[in-house]
Amino acid sequence: LLLSGAAAAGYKQWLPNTNFETAANWEEGRVPCASDAIHFERDKVISVFVKSHHAVKDMYLPLTGEFILASGAGFAAFDGSWDPGCDSGSAARFGDAEGLSWFNPALWQPLQQGEPVFAVDEERVPCRYDDVIFEAETSFRVNVDSSRGMIHLRSISLMGQTFASTAALAQYLRGPSAPLQFHGNSTFQVTGTACADKSGCVCGNAQDGHRICAGRRCPEAACPSPLRPLGHCCGLCGAMVCLEFTPDFDLQQYRDRLIQTFLSQPQYAGVQMAISKVHQAQTFLGVALRSSTPVIQIVLVDERAGSEPGSAAEQMAADIMGDIAQHGKA
Repeated sequence: LLLSGAAAAGYKQWLPNTNFETAANWEEGRVPCASDAIHFERDKVISVFVKSHHAVKDMYLPLTGEFILASGAGFAAFDGSWDPGCDSGSAARFGDAEGLSWFNPALWQPLQQGEPVFAVDEERVPCRYDDVIFEAETSFRVNVDSSRGMIHLRSISLMGQTFASTAALAQYLRGPSAPLQFHGNSTFQVTGTACADKSGCVCGNAQDGHRICAGRRCPEAACPSPLRPLGHCCGLCGAMVCLEFTPDFDLQQYRDRLIQTFLSQPQYAGVQMAISKVHQAQTFLGVALRSSTPVIQIVLVDERAGSEPGSAAEQMAADIMGDIAQHGKA
């Protein structure tokens, strides 16, 4: 969950792959050996990266798919000789990658780590100013169904190439591999530009919040009244502060202040913070209006064992409010 760079673009890497040598891609939990009968489902579209050379006894291929071969990789007919570690042989079945969704936050890894900062679920999925990385020398298949029909990014790296404009990416998407790697109703809008607002930019994934939270099993919160921050799927133990701000507010600068002034202190060891600009729905007499207003949402989480859940986060929120009362204008 660790993520740095609240106002600037972040780097987010897609985790699953469809590589031949990844044991988790096979139903048996191991890479096939020479005496196995290898099965790819007939009607499943697939792209498979092969890093090395393999001897094969039987292999059943899909009607639509590809092997991407690294230098020196390939397949040869098994000559029947003894293969150490490969017994009598069995059916080895390649797993189904159809259900892997772009909007599943568990399938993305932020590349900046090392600070007590996390992201709410909607911001764990690539935001409109993020750089997306699909690791070089890997194959993949991802469902890009979206409520918007368009996924906005700063850049995207595919098969070792980085694309920073929609026009540059379009040529790749017209190639033979892209239809096997991406499926669903969305296309990509790639701008090559970072967030230009020093007060931060809204992530832009709210319309697909139901996809981001689909199938999520939330752990039972250890506190009696868990919080549900905007953009997050599950209840959390801690505290929230929502800030109104002026045009000259600098989100990155304020984020650094919170880390240095509070999170670095021993009494707040174990407290995690998420801070970002979100759109908060406006209400009138308790009725939600269609309009919304941007606010800075600070989420503080403290679920340390052996203490009252959320108590340190609650104290830090009170200290932040005191700091705002004293130094808010600055």
